[in-house]
Parts: sequence; structure tokens; C-alpha cells
Amino acid sequence: AGSDWSADSWSDYGSRDKPGTTLGRTVPEGNVLFPDIFHTDHLLFYERFRAYQDYILADCKASEVKQFIAEYLGKVLEPSGWQAIWRTDVFEVLVGVVGVNFSALKAVVQLSEPFLCESQDGSFTLECMQELLELKEHQILLQELWVVYDESGEFDQTALAIEHVRFFYRCIWRTWDEEEEDEFDYFVRCVEPRLRLHYDVLEHRVPSGLVDDYQNLLSQCEELYEKFLNVRNTISSSDSDSEAENVSMVEGLKLYDKVEHLKQKLKLIENPLLRYVFGYQKYGSLQAKGVRPTGAKVTHVVPWTMTASLLHLLARDKLCPESCEGLEIQFHRDPLAAVNACYEGDRVIICPGHYVVDGVFCIADSVELEGYGLPDDVVIEKQGKGDNFFDCTGANVKISNLKLVQHDAVEGILNVHHGKTTLENCVLQCETTGITVRTSAELLMKNSDLYGAKGAGVEIYPGSACTLLHNGIHHCKEGILVKNFLDEDYEAPKITMVNNMIHNNEGYGVVLVRPVMASEMKDASAQGAKGIFPFLEETPKTRNTQPTQAGDETACAEGSRQEQPGCVTDELELNKRAETSEQTENNSEIANILGATSAKKSQMHKKRLSELGFTEADDNLMSQEMFVSVEGNQFKWNGKGSFGIFLF
Repeated sequence: AGSDWSADSWSDYGSRDKPGTTLGRTVPEGNVLFPDIFHTDHLLFYERFRAYQDYILADCKASEVKQFIAEYLGKVLEPSGWQAIWRTDVFEVLVGVVGVNFSALKAVVQLSEPFLCESQDGSFTLECMQELLELKEHQILLQELWVVYDESGEFDQTALAIEHVRFFYRCIWRTWDEEEEDEFDYFVRCVEPRLRLHYDVLEHRVPSGLVDDYQNLLSQCEELYEKFLNVRNTISSSDSDSEAENVSMVEGLKLYDKVEHLKQKLKLIENPLLRYVFGYQKYGSLQAKGVRPTGAKVTHVVPWTMTASLLHLLARDKLCPESCEGLEIQFHRDPLAAVNACYEGDRVIICPGHYVVDGVFCIADSVELEGYGLPDDVVIEKQGKGDNFFDCTGANVKISNLKLVQHDAVEGILNVHHGKTTLENCVLQCETTGITVRTSAELLMKNSDLYGAKGAGVEIYPGSACTLLHNGIHHCKEGILVKNFLDEDYEAPKITMVNNMIHNNEGYGVVLVRPVMASEMKDASAQGAKGIFPFLEETPKTRNTQPTQAGDETACAEGSRQEQPGCVTDELELNKRAETSEQTENNSEIANILGATSAKKSQMHKKRLSELGFTEADDNLMSQEMFVSVEGNQFKWNGKGSFGIFLF
């Protein structure tokens, strides 16, 4: 099986060479007094990872999985002499194991004495259970057995082995895996990403909406695959070439296509990088309240502590700088309560303080949210592991002079779903992704600082508009990520980036996600298989390789012996000039490549119109090219460079 099965390799795994058990025990639920069982379902990620990679599956192919598991069980499972609780959806019964059919992954069992059984309706008597076991030839799937606790340690390996088999078939294995291509290592291709996803979900690192999407996709795929197998079996068992069989073949092909489509979606979510690159359409229908029934617009004030001097300053600067007549003011204890009380056109002023909130800011109306003071003086910190922090769908939302702090999050710090959101003079301390600008939404972000995102600092979706002016975006996984907009259903985004400082990001300063073109597929195939997952392509870019001027270098070298200070000054000036030139090239390169990609979409669009018979189209229909303005931005110390393209 390609694994090291020597006794030494097991010395630190389980309890074979240790007196007494190292596993915990748990009391079975229910009314029947079953004996305690081994507590094995709490294993850590690395324990399962190591077991599957080093001891069970190694480098096997999908078609070899059952064989490898059987060989593993043959090495570690006690063949008899232990008890277990046999669990199904309708009953639980205590059995004794008298043998193991390793190739079938089944145990040979008999009922224990005294007879202990619990069922939903109490109808499973001793006679019924004996009859059921005879029908099954006394062979039960190992994954349906929970090993009875034994403090000697003799059955630790058995309990762990069965737990690994049970977890594998419940959480990792898919019924269609065996029919996948066998060219790839099954552990790398399927086991590792699914195992990581399982633990990411357990540890609340995946948005709840994405978890629901995955479970729904998995259920749909399993249902359709079962239908596909039934149709295929019907065709294979029929010898006639009838019209009904032809209809079945067409139906089978349709089902196969649907299954393949769902499988690809599942793989995207299973891949820890792609699940955030492509995201999911989670937008919930936030309902705008509209104008207040009285027609009034209210100013909401949130004071950390209210003093007479603060009230005087507020009145002078914010509440009534000119006239207070007719101004309605409401006071709130926390920012979330103030936002929830807002109607169209309201304004929220948050006084200096550190506010900790446990909830989501859902802003569906045109509301202005403003900190009174510097951003570091007005801090809103997210508490709890909720999915969102700020969700904006209002036509014209403005947020200014605030510091937003996110902890233990599974989604970005701010989502602009619809309408326009303006973010000015803010500090955003992120956790997962930073700001997401969804399709048809608009973001204007200026004079702000964003850092700490484990994904992209700013994600720009197709069909959106994003203007970034004088911001700092740093210490994120990627700086700015422009999502694929070549799909025919999407329009190109409008992007303006002026005088931003994008630095110290782990990957690229700016990343464009797009599919591999047909011509590139040919090039890739010439280089050999790249695997089934996407790869990153670095754009041709000269890194710190400005043209050398031999004359200048010589002059400087000679001058260094006579006028060292002057030479140093000249060298600094040359370096500064070269750096400025490189930054200008970076801006031009990003603008050119984004523009060229947009032009490619325009060509594809024209071709589709031509195929549909539209030889002439109006300007609005044809003007789908991206508006791109990239000027004066500085890119420094980004791990992979200023700009990259992510192909999938």
C-alpha cells in the first residue's frame, strides 16, 4: 500500500506499546443501560490528516481506496474478542465481534448476553434481531459499530481504526469518486480539501451561507447521481435498440452534465483559496424603510459619556452650526441601536469612545454614519463570530471618521450589495476579506487605511464601480482583487485607482481573476498538466531592472575617489528617479492589462451579437469596455509583485 508498516512506525500512534488506554470514554444516550464506549469523534485535524496520509490511503488512487483501507484494517484491527454498539437510524443493539471480513469492511457479530436493544418504537425483540442478523449473514459494516470502552488499552487501535473508517465514509467519500480519473493522487485531490473544509466549518471559518450552499449542492449532486446510475443501469441491462432506450440515453447525458456541473461547484468550495475568490451570492433582501412617516429627518447621537462641554461642542460643530430650528435629535446607547432606528436621510453622529457591538449593521436607506473626532478616537469593535459586520444596500450611504475592528470573523468587514457607499477617513482592521463591492454596487473610498485581511483587502465584482483615492491597503493576503467579468452575464467593472499606497501584502498588489483562454490552454498543455486547480500567472514585469547607463556608472565610479558626497547624492537621485519610473510603469501596466481584458470581453460580446444576427448595434449595447483609471499609485514590498493574473 506504499506505507511503512513496521512496528516502529506505530510507536507514537495509539497505545500498542503503552499500558492502559489513552482514549476517553463516553456514556451512550438513551434509556437502555448500554456500557460506555470509546470517545473517538473529537479527533483533531492533524490526527485525521496524518492517519489518512501516512497510514491508510497514502498515494492510492480512487479505485484503490477500499483495498488500501482493508490492508490498513488488517494491520491494526483486533479480529475478535471485543464488544460494540451497532447503531442504525432505527435501533441500537449490543453485539460481540467474533471475526472480521476485511475485504468487505465488515465485522462478523453475534448478539451479546444479556440482550440490550433500544429502538424508536420498541418493536425489535430478540427474535426479530436474530432474524435480521441471519439475513445479513451476521456481517455488519464496521462504520456502524461503536467499540465498547476497555481500560486495558488493548482495543484503542481498533476503536481509532473504526473511527477513521466511519469518518471517511461519512464526511470524505462521495459515491462518484470511484469513477473519477485515476491519474491523480486521491488524498491530495479529494481527501485533504474535504478534510480542511470540514474543520474550517467546525471552527467557524466558513460563512454560514456558504456552508448551506455546500450542503444543498451536495444533496442535489447525490440525488442526481443516483438518478444517473439508475438510467445507466437501465440502458446497460437492455439489449434492444428501441426508441425508449434512445430517450434514456439522452436523459442520461443530461443528468451527467448536471452532475458534472454540481461537482465543479463543490470543488470550488472545497478548495480553501477558491471558495473566497469566487464567493457565493448570499445577499439577503434588506428592506429599506424609506422616508419617516412624519417626513422628518432625525440626527441620532451616540455618546460614550455625555458631558456639558461635549454637548456644547456637538451643538456648535454638528447639530446646529447655522440654525437649530426644527432639528429633531435622538440619543442612543450604542451605534447599532442608532443605525437600526434610522430612516431615509437620517444622520448618526458617534462621539469618541470604544464601542463593542454584537450584531450586524444593515444599512438599507441613504444614511450618514459619522464619527465625531479622529478615527482612532471613535472605535466600533465587532464581538462574536457572526458572518457580517456592515451590509450596505442604501442608494447613498456615507461612513466617515470611524475605526472598524473585526475579530473571529468569517466574512468581510464591509459588503456593498447595492447602491453607493462612500467611505472617507476611516481605518478598517479586518479579519477575513476586507471590503466587497458586489455586482451593480458602487464604492467610493478615500483617505482611508485598510489592513489585516486574510483574503483580499478590496474585492471588485463584475458590473460594479469602485473608486479608490489616497488610501493605504496593506498587510493583506492580496491587496485588490478584480473578479472575473468575462462571463456573458456580467458587465465590466469601472475602476478608478489614484494615489493609493498598496504595500506589504502577502501576494500581489492587484490581482485579476479570469478564465484560461483557448490559446492559453494549448500553451499550458504543451508545458504538461498543471493539475485540476487554478494557477497564478505573473505578468511580464521587470523587477528593479532599469536600463543601465554605462557612462553614468563610470563617471560615478571615478568621482567616488574624489567627491564621494556628490556621488552619493547623484546615486540617491538616480534611485529615486528609477523608483518613480517603476511605479509609473506599474500603474500603466495594470491599466493596460485590465483594459485589454475588457477589450477582449467587448470582442466576445460583438461576436455573440453577430452570431445572433445583429450586424449593427447601438453604442450603449456595444460599450461594455471597462473604464479604468490607474494613476499615481505606489506598490511596495508586495510578496509576489505589483500585479498578477489568477487563471482558472
